[in-house]
Amino acid sequence: MILAAGRGERMRPLSDVTPKPLLPIGGKPLIVWHLERLAAAGFRHVIINVSHLGDQFLKVLGDGATWNLHIVYSPEPPGALETAGGIARVLPLLGEQPFLVINGDIFCDWDPAQALTMPFQNKQAHLLLVENPPHHPQGDFNLGRDGKVSGESDGRNNDLTFAGIGLYTPGLFAGIDADRPARLAPLLHAAAAKGLVTGERYSGKWVDVGTPERLADLDRSLRCAG
Repeated sequence: MILAAGRGERMRPLSDVTPKPLLPIGGKPLIVWHLERLAAAGFRHVIINVSHLGDQFLKVLGDGATWNLHIVYSPEPPGALETAGGIARVLPLLGEQPFLVINGDIFCDWDPAQALTMPFQNKQAHLLLVENPPHHPQGDFNLGRDGKVSGESDGRNNDLTFAGIGLYTPGLFAGIDADRPARLAPLLHAAAAKGLVTGERYSGKWVDVGTPERLADLDRSLRCAG
């Protein structure tokens, strides 16, 4: 699943006319970088939740055949359902096995193929974690030597930032109302307190494309690299 229903307030005025995941970087929409990597890794079915200017996704991406994918869209009401609510809404489509969720407003060169062979016993979530960027110095989670994730952001004890890429089991979202907004962070913190969340540190390229300035910087770096 790719999360693409957010309003993108920090990206205004660009997001007033184009959903943030459809903004171009390196010559193609941001979300297309995710689709290409998913297809190359062997994924074939992708769910994209949409809300703000949601009709543009179908116009730009179609049914996914361009990338040998089958895309299903999950429309959400104005204001969207937050991350956990959006996932809970499509649980019947995701099945009973662990599934991969990617934020549509990040750029990351992590290989999604790693998710296909990851053992998932005795846990509800596995998170990709990165070094804290300048705009988020306090981080989100601690990563123990045993691979267990713990901690809530207090500005002192958390040394890594959640990359917006995670593998989850359907059980993590048990009890979530599929028609009401619900945040993901409380679910992760509760599961982590029970020792049910693991993680890994990723040192490759990762950008939270949250502002016009970061979008422009990423676009320049990708064009120079290409």
